[in-house]
Amino acid sequence: MRIFFFLFIYIFIGCNTNNSIKLSINDKIIIPKHYIVSKTDGEIKIDGKDNEIEWNKALYSDDFIDIEGIKIPNQQTNVKMLWNDDYLYVFAKLYEKHIWGDITKRDDVIYYNNDFEVFINPNDNVFSYGELEINALGTEWDLYLNRPYRLKGKADNSWDIKGLKSAVYINGTLNDSSDVDKYWTVEIAIPLDEINALKDNNKKTKIEYGDIWRINFSRVNWDFDLKNGVYSRKKINGKFLPEYNWVWSSQGIINMHVPENWGFLIFSKRHFEYELPQNITTEQTLYTLFREIAFGSLKELKQEEIGYYTQFEEIELNNLKISCNFLKTKEGFEINASDGNINLFIDQSGKIKKLNHD
Repeated sequence: MRIFFFLFIYIFIGCNTNNSIKLSINDKIIIPKHYIVSKTDGEIKIDGKDNEIEWNKALYSDDFIDIEGIKIPNQQTNVKMLWNDDYLYVFAKLYEKHIWGDITKRDDVIYYNNDFEVFINPNDNVFSYGELEINALGTEWDLYLNRPYRLKGKADNSWDIKGLKSAVYINGTLNDSSDVDKYWTVEIAIPLDEINALKDNNKKTKIEYGDIWRINFSRVNWDFDLKNGVYSRKKINGKFLPEYNWVWSSQGIINMHVPENWGFLIFSKRHFEYELPQNITTEQTLYTLFREIAFGSLKELKQEEIGYYTQFEEIELNNLKISCNFLKTKEGFEINASDGNINLFIDQSGKIKKLNHD
């Protein structure tokens, strides 16, 4: 019944209404990349190398891009994946002229070194996801977030991915400044049951063909100083220079903890062409509008009186016409988006729900 609530709320309870508000968010709407991960029956040894025949069947991703979207990374990064009933396998290749690291304790802040990071979410919302970071020494840091930091999420560093396997291979010499290195690779076997356990209500324990998760990858890279042959993060006037952050699927913001912009991981029997459903555009539009109201250019709407209702000018994107509206509620706010085929709803919690038509 919520759809009728949104359509007629201003009639039944006498809401304050406003003329249509013009939206300028098209360039902020991210349509994430997707990766079709093929199933493998072959054995994969986690040694940091992709010399198994099975790895030859996996396709490398596009080159990573800068998280800001306006810079081109000066070193190349690619990732590829496989899966079986037990593991999601991830293999990353990071070209690097100077491979170094000094963090050896598990669950320390690994991104203070150059590192490779995996962000993974088995839900169809932005809550309950895991993060894994590995440096060139093979030191791991895994943590769990019940929701993104911006939605008052808290990181649980005590969470460990039981059964996790990882290895690093270095084509070069670690922590040796006397030569120029080529690349380092990271190979990971992530137990699927451990990530499945993050699902809402633990809905399902085994992966099925066609299942879709959210995933993204980040590479943190620092400018460095050398003192007596020892590498360290570069400082100017006593302050560390900011790190470079290179990602697979665009975040649209300098923040990896925007799960709605992570890429789509599609579990398949074998590689095939796949087009994401059209409703992804509507979902991403609603998420973008949510961010603008919760934290951005439209946050003044949160200060309106309870019952305030307004519509936004229609958005045209990817051959869709998307209508959105806003309602100020006692709890916070509610936003609706409809493209004629699907009606979606989000409130201040940041979770999207489909609207009922009955």
